[in-house]
Amino acid sequence: MKKSKILFLGGLAFLFLTSFSYDVSEVYICKGPQSKKYHYKKDCRGLSSCSTDTYTVTLSEAKRLGRSLCGWED
Repeated sequence: MKKSKILFLGGLAFLFLTSFSYDVSEVYICKGPQSKKYHYKKDCRGLSSCSTDTYTVTLSEAKRLGRSLCGWED
């Protein structure tokens, strides 16, 4: 296989794999009294029972608040 073809296929694979990643600099949290998780997606199933508004915070802020990743996001 030619070197240019290998580079092209490698580039396609890279684009495919990175298209499924999330920007984890910002996450979503619920500020309800029982809330302990953060979420990558605003429409995550784990946020469906939130009793307050959904807030956007940085990942580091969510961790500082003692939040862990939602089980639906794994």
